[in-house]
Amino acid sequence: MKKAKFSVPDMSCQHCKMAITKSVNGLKGVRSCEVDLGSKVVVVEYDETATSAATIRSAIADAGYTPSELT
Repeated sequence: MKKAKFSVPDMSCQHCKMAITKSVNGLKGVRSCEVDLGSKVVVVEYDETATSAATIRSAIADAGYTPSELT
């Protein structure tokens, strides 16, 4: 399992949290998705043989937000 962390500065409410969680959890290989509204960070644990950080970033963007990967 691998972890990816994304900054999502334009999320601000529970609806944002639910939309991102639903979008990311719908990806094959995602084990967990933790959304912290206070720090505006999303942490995803995933199987790197089934998905990638780029795919997760795209899923967040498809939900209507602007993610950038943190290292």
